Amino acid sequence: MSVSLYLGIALLGGFGAAIRVLLEAKLSSAAGAAFPVGTLVVNLLGALLLGLLVGVGISGDLLLLLSLGLLGSFTTFSTWVLQSYSLAGQGMNRLAVLNIGLSLVAGLLAVWLGDSLGRLI
Repeated sequence: MSVSLYLGIALLGGFGAAIRVLLEAKLSSAAGAAFPVGTLVVNLLGALLLGLLVGVGISGDLLLLLSLGLLGSFTTFSTWVLQSYSLAGQGMNRLAVLNIGLSLVAGLLAVWLGDSLGRLI
C-alpha cells in the first residue's frame, strides 16, 4: 500500500468516527432506553453500506478507503461488545442476548440487502 492510501484511510477513518459519535449520540438520546439503539443502528447502516459497495462492484484501493477507512471507523465492534457485556453485568441478560443476536442476524441481513441492491444498480 502506498503512503497516500494509508493517509486516505486515516483521514476517512477520522471522518467516519466523528459521524458515528454524532449519529450514535443523537439516536441513543432520542431512544432514551437501556438498549443501545444508537450502536445497533450505526452498525447495521455500516453493514448495509458495505454490502452496497461490494454489490456495485467497488474494489481495489477505493474499496480499502471506503471499507477500512470510512466504514471501519463508522461501525464499532468494541462498543457493541462492551455494551452487551455491560447489559449482562447489570443483570439485563435478555437485553444483552437480544443485542448480540439482533446485531448478528440483522447485520448479516443488512450486508445481503446492500449487496443485492448494489447488484441492481
